[in-house]
Amino acid sequence: MAKLNIKLVKSLNGRLAKHIATANSLGLRRIGDATEQPDNPQTRGKIAQIGYLLRVEETK
Repeated sequence: MAKLNIKLVKSLNGRLAKHIATANSLGLRRIGDATEQPDNPQTRGKIAQIGYLLRVEETK
């Protein structure tokens, strides 16, 4: 199954509470935090919501 490397590149300060909660659910709390998540519709939906804060790379 494909994986996604997700990195938080912008601050969560001043963002909507819903966006902060989404970042936290991905395991991202500080700028520079990175995580590997499965490539599935749930993860893609989270990325679509807060994509402006993230850098996403696909891995195999």
